[in-house]
Amino acid sequence: MLDRHSQLAIPSESYFIPQLYGRHGPDPDVEAILEDLGRLARVREWGVEPEDVRRRLPPRPSFAQVVEAVYRAYADARGKTRFGDKTPSYMQELELLDAVFPDAQYVHIVRDGRDAALSFVAMRRKPRFNWARPRGLVGFACQWRFEVEGARRFGAMRARGRYLELRYEDLVSAPEARLHDICSFLGLEFEPGMLAYHGEIDASTLQDHPRLAEPPTAGVRNWRREMASGDVERFEAIAGDLLAALGYARAFPAPSPAARARAAAEWAAFRVRVTTWHGALAVARRSPVWRLRQVYIRRTSSGRGTLPT
Repeated sequence: MLDRHSQLAIPSESYFIPQLYGRHGPDPDVEAILEDLGRLARVREWGVEPEDVRRRLPPRPSFAQVVEAVYRAYADARGKTRFGDKTPSYMQELELLDAVFPDAQYVHIVRDGRDAALSFVAMRRKPRFNWARPRGLVGFACQWRFEVEGARRFGAMRARGRYLELRYEDLVSAPEARLHDICSFLGLEFEPGMLAYHGEIDASTLQDHPRLAEPPTAGVRNWRREMASGDVERFEAIAGDLLAALGYARAFPAPSPAARARAAAEWAAFRVRVTTWHGALAVARRSPVWRLRQVYIRRTSSGRGTLPT
């Protein structure tokens, strides 16, 4: 919707900001980081070349200036003055994003975690090489709690006045009204064409999100009908307090002692996986493994249908 605005360009998921920062730090060598940009399949899919970035850089650019130049090149090619990003995994990289874009505004769309879990388990593509990503409903409940709590904390403490939270259910039920709210927050004029985004999407590229080629539709998932009672209790034992804080009704306000004990163990195991994964990434990004990974992605990806780690 926002990408259809005449002033705002939002490309497909980027994933590369933490990767490049892990390799080059806040003060990169220009030639080295431009060389790495040329290896990224995602940047190539955007139509951005290293030379497009170089032309927009000062003599001794910071990491933030290099990243901004990538997005500026993308936006300029579309005749737009502002840019954004919509990479879900950046929920775990908000501190870095704030350092790169200290004046950024954040629109956080929150969906009932139980309905989001149903969408997740229905996905045909599975994560590759990332042991921290959830493999099932319980893992998703942990990730949903971890990321949503973290984003809300970030919005309250680090991005006060630059953070807007809205519920997915409200957006699809009243898209025009909510888009007016978002545009007001971003300092943009509402444009009716934003609501017609689905008419310009190639459904063949939406392997796991075919409804993006349709108008906003409420109730496409319903955990009350589609999720087993035991799974609901397990989800709420992990993330029920957050559901309630967001205004979602709970089916199990008081999960059983056994469910709470399992939830505590699953939550602890998830936190260990996330910590060790980020530690492993820090090492891998500075090793030859990272370059080999980019070769693999270029050979196996099909544009927006990829599911990077």
